[in-house]
Amino acid sequence: MQALYSQLVAGISLGSILLLAALGLALTFGQMGVINMAHGEFIMAGSYTAFVTQRVIADAGISLLLAIPLGFLVGGLMGVLLEATLIRRMYHRPLDTLLVTWGVSLILQQAARDIFGAPNVDVRAPSWLSGSVNIGITQVPAARLFILMLAAAAVAGLSLVLKATPLGRRIRGVVQNRDLAETVGISTRSTDRLTFFIGSGLAGIAGVALTLLGSTGPTLGTSYIVDAFLVVVVGGIGQIKGSVIAAFGLGLLQATFEYSTTASIAKVMVFVVIVVFLQIRPQGIFSVRTRSLA
Repeated sequence: MQALYSQLVAGISLGSILLLAALGLALTFGQMGVINMAHGEFIMAGSYTAFVTQRVIADAGISLLLAIPLGFLVGGLMGVLLEATLIRRMYHRPLDTLLVTWGVSLILQQAARDIFGAPNVDVRAPSWLSGSVNIGITQVPAARLFILMLAAAAVAGLSLVLKATPLGRRIRGVVQNRDLAETVGISTRSTDRLTFFIGSGLAGIAGVALTLLGSTGPTLGTSYIVDAFLVVVVGGIGQIKGSVIAAFGLGLLQATFEYSTTASIAKVMVFVVIVVFLQIRPQGIFSVRTRSLA
């Protein structure tokens, strides 16, 4: 029983990681229909931001807290640059954006190798994140608990922006009907740019968080990009609450399967469950309500 309880806690921890990786993707994919395969490299950029920050500021605790907003800024600026130079020319052409951003991801990986070298680098966790925290009859690593709280804060912050700010109202208006939003004076161009900044910035925060779990390398983002897309698709395109449910659901599902099988078999079983679910409900857990007549 304790082993199963520990496995479920591990599933929640995995779900928080998947949520951080997928949250920004849900925003950009949902509003603009852009399949951004370079999203994983924005995660990688956030990890390297944490590494560089710690090289400048030796104190691990201060550098981590500073790296979180810096990772958001670095990821966001990279996203805006990508959107302004390439993606803005390819709206409504999802296959083209998939191929182009896949090429961009390869370029960014090679750039990381040239700048930081091929071997992976490590970021020291602060002392207050070492050890474990007792929760019920099991223990949870403090670093994973911190990532869970960071994911909850990111969801709360994004929800607040979408529901209580003028930018959020513009984003929701563009999602529901882009043409109608333009006719009432909303600049869809600036809204797209800001949305991409926020979504890519959230990927940077995910990268900072992942440095607490392991080393950082040029291919870090590729380990999470497929799972992040699965979370977005299962949750429903552009649905933040759906992404939350899907991330923790898939995390718990994989942890449950791993309890009686191996990690590889559990991954295959999760994919099978996703395929069956999408056959039954192709729009995902939630669907976007629009006012489009098309």
